[in-house]
Amino acid sequence: MMTIVVEAAVACVFAWAVRKARRVGGQADAEVDYALDAAMDKVHGLVVRRLGSGGEVERLEQEAAAGQSEPSALTRRNVVTGLVEAVTEDAVFAQELQDAVKALEDAKRAADPKTLGAYSLTVGGNVDIRADNASMAGGSVHVEGDLSLGNPPKPGAATS
Repeated sequence: MMTIVVEAAVACVFAWAVRKARRVGGQADAEVDYALDAAMDKVHGLVVRRLGSGGEVERLEQEAAAGQSEPSALTRRNVVTGLVEAVTEDAVFAQELQDAVKALEDAKRAADPKTLGAYSLTVGGNVDIRADNASMAGGSVHVEGDLSLGNPPKPGAATS
């Protein structure tokens, strides 16, 4: 299990650096997924805190900034080795990294357009969709919990 977490953390740090390079280069999307960025920042921060910002982590970031689609095998192996040693020696760090990678995976799932559709909206609360003046209204719902649907009373109708 921890090997999967370590591999995911290395991929995250590389992806974090790629996103950073795109922003600096002005190539970032107009709308940034803040939850995904925050989750990536958390994993990156944990790795940097443990391994330091120089050495292999810096090489990983340089490779991302150079436009590589993935880190070199040597860099990946060195960062993985450092993280495996860290999670083996420090159970608290191992749990923090595992939690951060899980949060990242959850954020990635939530940000995936296939999950919610191209024109999606995430709402925590009530939603009221109306159509008037010969227009149409519709919605698509992805439910993770209870869903209750009902028709509102018609104007002037008695409610019980």
